[in-house]
Amino acid sequence: MNETFPVELHGASVSLGGRPIVRDVDLAVPAGQVIAILGANGSGKSTLVRAMVGLHSLTAGSASLFGQPLGRFRQWHRLGYVPQRSTVTHGIPSTVSEVVAAGRVSRRTPFLPMRRADREAIERGLATVGLADRAGHRIATLSGGQQQRVLIARTLAGEPDLLVLDEPNAGVDVASQEAIASALTTLAREGATIVVVLHELGPFADLIDRTVVLRSGRIIHDGPPSAWPGHAAHHHRPAVPPVLGPAIKAPLDGA
Repeated sequence: MNETFPVELHGASVSLGGRPIVRDVDLAVPAGQVIAILGANGSGKSTLVRAMVGLHSLTAGSASLFGQPLGRFRQWHRLGYVPQRSTVTHGIPSTVSEVVAAGRVSRRTPFLPMRRADREAIERGLATVGLADRAGHRIATLSGGQQQRVLIARTLAGEPDLLVLDEPNAGVDVASQEAIASALTTLAREGATIVVVLHELGPFADLIDRTVVLRSGRIIHDGPPSAWPGHAAHHHRPAVPPVLGPAIKAPLDGA
């Protein structure tokens, strides 16, 4: 078992609806590295990471997690996946801590009460994303950016060895983008392996060890951020958007 590479893809291709989306991708992610997957809309970024974690089937090639072929991998508690903010618990009167507690399911014994370790992991997850003071609040009262941070805290509560995030800063406010970047920086310093899909580096720029850039489903760059010709364009910090009215709240994806 090759634990040195939490993620390995060899000749990976994915077609959806008969249309090729990811084409012949070779990618190995060493333990402890922080990788940003960049590319224009429609370049295959999200499809690639969904295939990486087993949510899309490969039409060609192979994938493995922690040295195990994806089809035989069973240690799902080692993987944390944060999807793009979308579907979830809309209308369900869950508190923030209840949503984050769902991240402990893979670590708990069914039908038994939470242990001290579970409660501490939930508290750590919320503290890491800067929402410890919102633990008892209802999800519906949070902004879209705060809800995204709750999703990340939920994943962190499971204490994964590999964290995969799909555009965590998409459509969220600048303060939340910076809080998410700060949380990931803390995890990186602790030795976590992180794969994050981004449209631009923005507040994540100082965190990233390596950029993988896709175009039409193929890798066109794989190396240090500064070696990518489009580095300057991807590096800028987003401007603070004008305040046009109340923030639109988006539902979480199912806990």
